[in-house]
Amino acid sequence: MNDFIKRGTGLLLIDVKDSNPNGDPDRESDPRTRQDGRGEISPVSFKRKLRDLVANKESELWKELHTELKLPDVDFGIFEQSGVKNKDLLAMKTDDFLSKYWDARVFGSTVLEEKSGDSDNKHIASGVVQFGLGVSLDQIKIRRETTTKKRPVEDDKSKGMAPLAFRIVEYGLYVMPFFINATAAQKTHCTQKDIDLLLRLIPHAYKETASYIRSQVDIRYAFYVEHNRARGTFNDFKIIEALTPVRVGNGTGPATSWKDYDEAALSNSIAELNGKLDGKTAPVVDLMDRL
Repeated sequence: MNDFIKRGTGLLLIDVKDSNPNGDPDRESDPRTRQDGRGEISPVSFKRKLRDLVANKESELWKELHTELKLPDVDFGIFEQSGVKNKDLLAMKTDDFLSKYWDARVFGSTVLEEKSGDSDNKHIASGVVQFGLGVSLDQIKIRRETTTKKRPVEDDKSKGMAPLAFRIVEYGLYVMPFFINATAAQKTHCTQKDIDLLLRLIPHAYKETASYIRSQVDIRYAFYVEHNRARGTFNDFKIIEALTPVRVGNGTGPATSWKDYDEAALSNSIAELNGKLDGKTAPVVDLMDRL
């Protein structure tokens, strides 16, 4: 069913301007940051957007991809969403569970059953696709402002105010690696059609899920390399290093725009990488070109 899935190595360059790409609930929804001042985007946050795109079967995007990829009318459900209960999932046989839910086949699953204080694991499998932590290449500057609206939340107020609720990153370029582990496909019943759908969804992840606080978050490049074999035929880290931009003139401090990064050097690095990949993997592609 899935022995034709090949290993894949990808890197997303996520461009953030005056937006909050991923709020931290432990810091009053401030943009996530690490101790060195660089920003973060969690893998869970990004996968949530992909799940939402698949769950919305009435969207024009889903209808187009459904036709383009010749997807069946069933077998593309999402179990990680509100309204889906653990007890209903646990009542399903594992094969039926995997057949029904796309996100279980692609991202894996952890569904637990509680019995007398002990946990019996059911429907647990590592995912075929793993997204890494998205980290900005440089430190980010966070701006906090009070927002107001004409209609107040409380009737005795003349207007509504949310002190310092508008928390945004002025600019940041985040890199998020992802990997397709073909070996795991045997356990989750993941097929090439599942992977094809994932790769077609990635360019739309932010465009189709934009919000007030994420109005200017988008993927500038979505680089992807397909290996010649399921077990992989080139070092993942060398691919990621070659696809990671560098600052113009080795600049330091927070970047202010994409122009602070050396696009010519990136193009040269990709050309050099393709030479090394020849005969071992397919050439580097940008999934954004498939828009």
